[in-house]
Amino acid sequence: MTKLIIEGGRPLRGSFTASGNKNAALPMLAASLLTSEPVTLHNVPAIRDVQVMMNLLEAYGVAIERAGSSVTLTAASLSSRIPDPELFSKVRASILVAGPLAARTGKAELHPPGGDVIGRRRIDTHIEGLARLGYRFSRDTKIRFSRKGPARGTSMLLDEASVTATENILMAATLAEGETVIYNAACEPHVQNLGELLIAMGAKISGLGTNRITVRGVRELHGAELAIGPDYVEVGSYMAAAFATGGRVRFKGLAGRPELDVIGKACTKLGATWKKTGQDLVVDGTRPREIVDDVGQAIPKLDDGIWPSFPSDLMSVAIVLATQCRGSMLFHEKLFESRMVFVDRLIEMGARIVQCDPHRVLVQGPCQLQGIAMSSPDIRAGIALLIAALCAEGTSVIHSAEVIDRGYERIDQQLAMLGAAIHREG
Repeated sequence: MTKLIIEGGRPLRGSFTASGNKNAALPMLAASLLTSEPVTLHNVPAIRDVQVMMNLLEAYGVAIERAGSSVTLTAASLSSRIPDPELFSKVRASILVAGPLAARTGKAELHPPGGDVIGRRRIDTHIEGLARLGYRFSRDTKIRFSRKGPARGTSMLLDEASVTATENILMAATLAEGETVIYNAACEPHVQNLGELLIAMGAKISGLGTNRITVRGVRELHGAELAIGPDYVEVGSYMAAAFATGGRVRFKGLAGRPELDVIGKACTKLGATWKKTGQDLVVDGTRPREIVDDVGQAIPKLDDGIWPSFPSDLMSVAIVLATQCRGSMLFHEKLFESRMVFVDRLIEMGARIVQCDPHRVLVQGPCQLQGIAMSSPDIRAGIALLIAALCAEGTSVIHSAEVIDRGYERIDQQLAMLGAAIHREG
């Protein structure tokens, strides 16, 4: 178990280059199971969840070579053995092996997935979607999918726009006979990035970026090479840190990225804006920030939702940023009932926050936070508490820092290069 020790009160300054999108990397790694030929991915983030996923794929028989931020995966011969359940318990995205394994071999056997405990995260939509393609589901201590005869394309309406369910069904449908139409599909940038890889592998897919995706099945897929797009959640987290600490940071090569428009709208509500300079975005937090009232001087509200709404993964850092802005804002977390459990720590640090119910908090700023000792309950709460520590007066200690490492590459080193007083122990 590791901990981060932070001396707060130092504005972040310098340049930042985004890592590859974690939420794109995980399904794209799993997609290598669909072919016996090599699949090469570039800009793969060096984070714990990615390493766990690669360990899981190796346990299924995938040969993996890594060179810098590039990874080549070859699933020439798959093992019939089921990997250790501990691998599945470490990452929620382990469920993503189900679709490609079932499509390639006719069956998939795995242990229940783990990951962050931020609310009830069911797999019913995965089960129902794969069942529509012809796969039978059974469960005891393991999860099993199997089919008799070929999988067949069909039309289906997902009961929720689940990202991982969309990805699992999308991968399985590439090798199904006929046409599959997925209604109420997730359309996040990482779903699109996965679709781009599948197309490069020979899949016939249309409608990426919309909630209606059409897949025309093919007999087999081949190898491919593709770069993973920048992680907009990581970028949003560092932007929040720059704004909240009163710093100035240049984000390299991100001008014109459409996925950042959603973050920009939320930042504007918080009185925080950036400017384009060539191919870069410059965040300047040196000016005072004031929350912009809604029409009629109503208390402004920021709520999350499915894409292109504000992403739930950035709700925690937005709450911390609001503590450093003048004015009041209501935050409504609609997707996960345990996302806001970390606000108790912010209140302990001196934040003026009223928790209305498990899904809503009212924040009034600005306020001077004080350093405390705390623990990281999940990836996004962990980064939010870390940003709070950067703003705080005095020393903060964040235990279970390895939880943050699951989603953020070299977080202590990156922040230190931007001027933060931070070091790791353990």
